[in-house]
Amino acid sequence: MLKITPYIPILVPVVIIGGLFYPLFGYFLLIDMIALMLISPFKGRFFCGNLCSRGLFNDFILSKISRKIKIPVLFKNMAFRIIILILMMSFMGYRVIQSQGIVYKLGAILVSMYIMQTLVISIIAVTVSPRAWCHFCPAGTIQRFFDRKKHILKAHKDKCINCGICNKVCPMQLPVNEIINHPDCIKCGRCIDSCPKKVLYFKI
Repeated sequence: MLKITPYIPILVPVVIIGGLFYPLFGYFLLIDMIALMLISPFKGRFFCGNLCSRGLFNDFILSKISRKIKIPVLFKNMAFRIIILILMMSFMGYRVIQSQGIVYKLGAILVSMYIMQTLVISIIAVTVSPRAWCHFCPAGTIQRFFDRKKHILKAHKDKCINCGICNKVCPMQLPVNEIINHPDCIKCGRCIDSCPKKVLYFKI
């Protein structure tokens, strides 16, 4: 976890409230997209676990009231994820065309999309699990396509005592001790920090 990670959730209310008065706050959504595209080839889904404002908002805020039940298998299905990606990107493209290149109008459209997505993400976080959305998040799916298998989670398996702590703390509910290099690992490092035997580490 980065030093700034715990403070990033504040961006959610800032963008929403600020965007209602100043549409240019909507461009934060584009900055997000550019950042994750630049990071993913080198660190996979590192952005999701350390810099995503809404994912971290769920982790630090909504997790306190989340049901934290098992994430449905459907959410992890690649076909389902592709469908969501196509639908959301098509909708975004349609809305961008509607802006007719007007800077403030596009900003307002992006703000409305950010608010709508945040509402959906929050509902899923509370009713299912904080990171349930992250399994079929279009941005997360895109990052998987650009991932060059760098900064992957590795383990000194001879030291592992199969205590299962890594599985319990994984926000993505991944079987960490069984599948070390999982493409949906968001590189948050919680499994590394919680491992009593210091078995896990990131291979740079």
